[in-house]
Amino acid sequence: MTDGLIRCGWRGLEGDALYEAYHDEEWGVPERDPVALWEKLVLDGFQAGLAWVTILRKREGFRNAFAGFDPEAVARFGEADRARLLGDAGIVRSAAKIDAAISGARIFLDMRERGEDFSTFLWNFTDGRPIQPFRERLSDVPAETPLSREISVALKARGFRFTGPVIVYAFMQAVGMVNDHLVSCHRHAGVLEMGG
Repeated sequence: MTDGLIRCGWRGLEGDALYEAYHDEEWGVPERDPVALWEKLVLDGFQAGLAWVTILRKREGFRNAFAGFDPEAVARFGEADRARLLGDAGIVRSAAKIDAAISGARIFLDMRERGEDFSTFLWNFTDGRPIQPFRERLSDVPAETPLSREISVALKARGFRFTGPVIVYAFMQAVGMVNDHLVSCHRHAGVLEMGG
């Protein structure tokens, strides 16, 4: 049964209530909270090589496993926590991605301690406003852009991992740094208005 709304046409979206809710309520909405941004960057890193819907279905498992994505708690994770995470079927059990999440929490806190707000750091790349490309077809949406490559380099320079330009572009779309809802999508105009 369809609700009659026109959406972006992602594979597997139509009829999947969880995925539709994510598209309709969250994806592309400008996120300014630094901890929420860090959580999304970690989850996009875990997505590498997988479909986003796989991570979305496990998101609550990730939140439970990673102490609600509290950077201070995750930064204190040691070998016992790492072993626990590697045994947790509620998440993607990749040693490299788990290690990247833990080290990323430490980098996040180090940036904050040095007076560098994670949200400001990211949003400065777009002058604080979402990019509005007005895409008409899914085929118009790139996998990466010169800006995602620039942000990737900056994240890697700080020590973040699983932050290649394709992952970074997916992150930018998800957190509203770029409005890649197609112009025909029922969410495009609403997200456009949020851009300021």
